[in-house]
Amino acid sequence: LSTQGVAVELPQASAEPIPTQELDPVIVTVDLDGKYYLNIGEDLDAPVDHQTLVNRVAAVLRHQPKTPILVRGDTDVNYGRVVQAMTLLQRAGAPSVGLITEPPQTKRN
Repeated sequence: LSTQGVAVELPQASAEPIPTQELDPVIVTVDLDGKYYLNIGEDLDAPVDHQTLVNRVAAVLRHQPKTPILVRGDTDVNYGRVVQAMTLLQRAGAPSVGLITEPPQTKRN
């Protein structure tokens, strides 16, 4: 899986990092406008609707149940949109959801 970034300004927080895992995480990004993006699927730069988010994450978890599920939310996004993303992930079968508090790594040519 390759990770592409959506421009999101993240809040700064002091927290212990999640232990490194063998499986690449599924990352849901919530942008400033409250749109959802997934790092899995066909068009990584296109927002996904609620049902697509649930279906894609559920499919990953059916095949690899220990896949880490993470949410990255813009600093200024309505908090309710981040909570809604977490609720959708729970509906998809995620036993737990982590929060990313660092911006995505930029690719260097």
